[in-house]
Amino acid sequence: MSDDQNQTPPDHLSVNPQSPHFDAEVLQRGIGIRFKDRVRTDVEEYSISEGWIRVQAGKTVDRKGQPLTLKLNGPVEAWFEDLGDNPPVAKKA
Repeated sequence: MSDDQNQTPPDHLSVNPQSPHFDAEVLQRGIGIRFKDRVRTDVEEYSISEGWIRVQAGKTVDRKGQPLTLKLNGPVEAWFEDLGDNPPVAKKA
């Protein structure tokens, strides 16, 4: 990985360990998400290039015990929280 890739989060990331987009090392650094100019802390999964986030729909779960999620569309920005006050932000060009 280049140094620039270490400074910005991946394009697609999930907190669900069963997802192919799950990466524990990246999540341990702490990810900040801004969606429609609002900082969100309840994001289950995001995609910057496709412009969406998934959030849990209350406490509802499916028959396998996984939380039901809602897909919200809009501009998404992500950054690593461990880089201080003014980190590089990954966003759609």
